[in-house]
Amino acid sequence: MLSNTTITAICTGHGGAIAVLRVSGNDTLKIVSSIFKPLKKGFSLASDAEGNRIYNGYITDNDGNEIDRVVVSVYLAPHSYTGEDVVEISCHASSYIQKEILNLLIKNGAELAKPGEFTRHAFQNKKMDLSQAEAVADLIASKSKAEHDIAVNQMRGGITLEIKRLRDLLLKFTSLMELELDFSEEDVEFADRTQLKGILNETETYLSRLVNSFRLGNAIKNGIPVAICGEPNAGKSTLLNALLNDERAIVSDIPGTTRDVLEDYLNINGVTYRLIDTAGIRATNDQIEKLGIDRAKNAIQKADIVLIVLNAAGDILAQFHEIIPNDFPKSKVIAVVNKSDICGDVDVNVLPQDVHVVKISAKHRTNLDALFAKISQLGAADYNQDEVILTNVRHYTIFAEALSSIQRAETALNSGLSGEFVSQDIRDALRSFAEITGDEITTDEVLGNIFKNFCIGK
Repeated sequence: MLSNTTITAICTGHGGAIAVLRVSGNDTLKIVSSIFKPLKKGFSLASDAEGNRIYNGYITDNDGNEIDRVVVSVYLAPHSYTGEDVVEISCHASSYIQKEILNLLIKNGAELAKPGEFTRHAFQNKKMDLSQAEAVADLIASKSKAEHDIAVNQMRGGITLEIKRLRDLLLKFTSLMELELDFSEEDVEFADRTQLKGILNETETYLSRLVNSFRLGNAIKNGIPVAICGEPNAGKSTLLNALLNDERAIVSDIPGTTRDVLEDYLNINGVTYRLIDTAGIRATNDQIEKLGIDRAKNAIQKADIVLIVLNAAGDILAQFHEIIPNDFPKSKVIAVVNKSDICGDVDVNVLPQDVHVVKISAKHRTNLDALFAKISQLGAADYNQDEVILTNVRHYTIFAEALSSIQRAETALNSGLSGEFVSQDIRDALRSFAEITGDEITTDEVLGNIFKNFCIGK
């Protein structure tokens, strides 16, 4: 699996004054030395370079023509990102200079890196496990503080450490149970069944929490869905514009202006919310408006948070029951009593008990801080940056399979089945754990599928 190829790529994106090219592999120092002319006389990068050092000099082509003055950073194996000799060349960010240096590196023996190939080398050289490698891609793609925190936690080994502990315990017990098979005629038990039940219960609790965390993790990754609904002319589009501080939606006194779902994103306290402005819900014969109303009802059912905009000038309880289904969880609903600045005191106690209530004026943008706080309270109620939260579909699928295996093992154990059946289910769970960390993944096809979404240069 390990490659002897020395790879190179431009690691920085467009824009800025400085660009960085990375080279990694056994021939790194030799290849870079062939095009790098150090300022220090008598110094050779190939023979004199020390790890964790920076050297000044020039990049020259094969004819000795100067391309750019650069800074070269050297990291010697195994103390580098990939575990190999690594050199990073910092040059001016001219696209011409970058391409010239890259072409020179390739002409002198390096190969252009594929997407994610540096991180793949790091995984294969055991600088990180597979879950940590995947966290690198999540970190690069993070768009909010919450996504960043989850990726950093995983990069630090948040999943790995707990899985290793559980794996060691389960492996110990399944080994003892399989040892019993060698002494089956003597009816000897090496594994304490009571202790094993405790470990299986602990494992099931941990896996259940992880599997259940995917709903929150997936919402954080894609934006927690917040549906804005209400009757026509309640002020839904005005509220969307106020929350975004932008004229995103068309506002009109004509009922039924919003015919389709309109989406945009809002960041509150480091968590991204996907705001969904929907059509006003009412009885209508207009076929196009009916389609918009159907989509509005569908958005309500799928949302994690529902903002129902109530016109304080009307009967807010009647409006609420017209929009929110009776069986819909009221704890997910924030009743946004709009136009309260011109309608005096509105009795909000008539609304269902579990509903959260905020009085605002969307037009004048008053009391929006209270609404932001309430959205944040509901959206991030289960979010703890120190806990491991699944955002990766691959991880979710594998952990769900592991949970099923552990539950089968518990059933087998409680039913008094032979230890070989219990052991088989535990081994299925152990194989799932190995798929997370990559201990047993060796095929290029599987690894290629995981690393294909990385950017070139990482």
